[in-house]
Amino acid sequence: MLKNPLLLLDLVGRIGHFIRMELRRIGAEQGLQPVHVQALIYLSQANRFSNTPQALSEFLGLTKGTVSQSLMLLDRRGLIERYQDEIDRRVVRLRLSAQGEAFMNEAQPALFWLDATRNLSANRIRSGVSALRDTLAELQGNSGARTFGLCQTCGYCQRKSQRIYHCAWYGERLSIQDMRKLCREHTREIEQ
Repeated sequence: MLKNPLLLLDLVGRIGHFIRMELRRIGAEQGLQPVHVQALIYLSQANRFSNTPQALSEFLGLTKGTVSQSLMLLDRRGLIERYQDEIDRRVVRLRLSAQGEAFMNEAQPALFWLDATRNLSANRIRSGVSALRDTLAELQGNSGARTFGLCQTCGYCQRKSQRIYHCAWYGERLSIQDMRKLCREHTREIEQ
């Protein structure tokens, strides 16, 4: 048990502050705010079931109106594309445009984090990531928020054979690419 839980809260808050500063720096040349860069990061990681404005709103914890305004700006800048879902034409899907992909490849938002952790052992990084992931999952569970975890760690991800995986939630086969991306329907365990 941590003797001073406020210390951990302060450390996480300060790390968050540095991350926002870095996101502001990354987006400055394009005239983007940190929320815009966060949206691009999310869309670069979202699987084919989770690339909607609604999912982005839930992931960022922002109102639909705020997300809508951010998406309009990203669309005007040519960084994202909107398209209709092939099955349900009412659903709008989002993806990075070629220009958005180029921006993300050039900006490489994770580099500052890799640079900051370069002197830590792989075991320390893994245990830190694990502790932060568990803490985030607990916070999300306590507040009723979605977890947005990697598809391959989801309770709905079922292995059918050596190379075939299936999503029990969507009732669809999963590609290796799907499994390495974030899903809004992620759950740690399936309720029986």
